[in-house]
Amino acid sequence: MKDFVTIAIFNLPSEIAVLKSILENEGIPYFFENETIVSIDPFASIAYGGIKLKVHRNDEELVRNILDNLDNHLRIVE
Repeated sequence: MKDFVTIAIFNLPSEIAVLKSILENEGIPYFFENETIVSIDPFASIAYGGIKLKVHRNDEELVRNILDNLDNHLRIVE
């Protein structure tokens, strides 16, 4: 895991649900540091620095593109 880098930080487990699905479908190795503790105690997010998305250095650019596209394509449905 020494070749994995943090490329995004989230505050709540609900913020990572769609991203997890996309990364799995793309076959990109990843893990979310602090996901379990924040799921149990959401107030711990501040203490632990949030839920950190870690990916391999080789996939960093691809995942950054995915993150950019997520911001542009998600719409609130009323």
